[in-house]
Amino acid sequence: MVDSEVFSHQKPHHTQLLCEGTHKHTRRKRFEISSSFTSFATTLLFLFFTLSLLDTSINKSIVFTAALHQNHLSSYQHCSLSMMSSPISKIYVPKLITIAESKWRSDAVKHSQRIRGLLEPGLTPIDSQINSGIRQQIGRQLKNQQMACQQWTALDGKNPIYNFLIEYYGLKGAKGPRRLSRWSPDPKLLLINNDNSELKSLIKGIQVQSIENIKKIPSYDTDEASIAAMEISQGQGGIFLKNASEEDLGGTINLRGAIPVTTSSPEGSEIIHGMLYNPALFYNKHKPIQSSEEREKLLKTIAPFDWYNSILQNTLDSEPIFHCHGLHEWAMQYHPEGAPPPPSAKYQTHLPKRVSREIINSTVERRGISCTHVDALRFFAPAAGPLNHHGSSLVRTDQLRLEQKGCVHAHMDLLKIALKLQPFLDSDLLCDVLDVSLSARKLDVEASPYDVTAYGGGVVPVETEEGRKLYRERQMELMESAEPVRRRLLDAYQVFMQLSFDEKLLKGHFSRQVSTIDSIGKPYAAPERFARAEPGGLPWRKNIIGT
Repeated sequence: MVDSEVFSHQKPHHTQLLCEGTHKHTRRKRFEISSSFTSFATTLLFLFFTLSLLDTSINKSIVFTAALHQNHLSSYQHCSLSMMSSPISKIYVPKLITIAESKWRSDAVKHSQRIRGLLEPGLTPIDSQINSGIRQQIGRQLKNQQMACQQWTALDGKNPIYNFLIEYYGLKGAKGPRRLSRWSPDPKLLLINNDNSELKSLIKGIQVQSIENIKKIPSYDTDEASIAAMEISQGQGGIFLKNASEEDLGGTINLRGAIPVTTSSPEGSEIIHGMLYNPALFYNKHKPIQSSEEREKLLKTIAPFDWYNSILQNTLDSEPIFHCHGLHEWAMQYHPEGAPPPPSAKYQTHLPKRVSREIINSTVERRGISCTHVDALRFFAPAAGPLNHHGSSLVRTDQLRLEQKGCVHAHMDLLKIALKLQPFLDSDLLCDVLDVSLSARKLDVEASPYDVTAYGGGVVPVETEEGRKLYRERQMELMESAEPVRRRLLDAYQVFMQLSFDEKLLKGHFSRQVSTIDSIGKPYAAPERFARAEPGGLPWRKNIIGT
């Protein structure tokens, strides 16, 4: 049986809370204040307040239930645990965090609405051929108001501002946008520092009950669910979404990682009280490793998270480059006299070019190319490879050396890195990452040789001095907007790894200076880390060094 202290608190009442908006739209450098968007950070703050009252003994499992009201809070855009002076603890104390159904459903709807607002220009209409298989399904969902946030259509594969989500990150069909729309809480809540004294005087609107005290109050409808959640998690707890049902899975919230919290009725039927999420349970953190094979399997699981963690850290520590002018798109179309047609000419064929072949060639040849993004090199025309100042042949591990915070494609790839963490990723952070990624893509295609004005894009004419100046200005603004988002994503990775894996397995990880095959081979590295990128070459997995 779970042991916990009993705390009583006054009845919750409405609270007015003001969080200064910090999210900045790229290129415009302005704060966006929205009274209609109440982020999950509100829940984090309230629960944070609650935890500061609780016993800090690491030998006890703390169970608490937050009775959250639908407060009319002052307008704000983003408020994070990272804004506090000492928000998280380095030691995980098992705890059960129960989020009231009205709260998490409200946040889920708001998250879906924000995702829709970001994707709307790139979504196909319901009568498009690509959506023929989902029209009837959407019609059925419209009858259910609870599922109103789940009507999604496919992204437009021809829209140059949005089609990278399909081609680069596999967000295909209606399932792609729906994946982004699924709401999830911030796992950092599981590492809240219970000793944060600066918040104790601010605690309002929270009711804390131990399991023992809940048992004594039959009218309090979370007692059975709390006990069941702690039992099913073997005392590890997690984040419990009250009254989440099977119908919510895969639509409103994530199916992956969800643990149904159930009990049996007197008649013997199963009662679902909600869904529990805990990365330690999903990755079997506390299960003893029985063999070298199990250890190797776990190291393989950790490896990609460690890789992205290193990429994020190295990029933050890098010196930005502002003289590339986005010429990777021009290098893809480079076609000098006597050279074969560039293989990448097959991309974006539906778009007219706004400049001639001669201008494309002269722009590339003017001062060469300064592209640091290793993924872009493979799409260069073979004739453009020798013109790249950072090399015409790169290996995947060069990314740790070359990736830099001014790179537009590095900002786009934040989405790929964020999606790797789902479902253990704060939904507010996912929205901010998507916003940055789309803004980066828009600059990317506006500075390309293509005419994207039919899709709402502008023109950044980098073939001219004025256009290059404009590109640098936009690039700097984008970097400033992406920097705090990248830092938050790095923090999310480190919290995730701390929660998910045994510390002994993580020793030797978080390597930031890996640049050779020998050094990256400890303790494990995926084979594609030893692949080579060459203009017009094969994908990473098909161009492994030594094969």
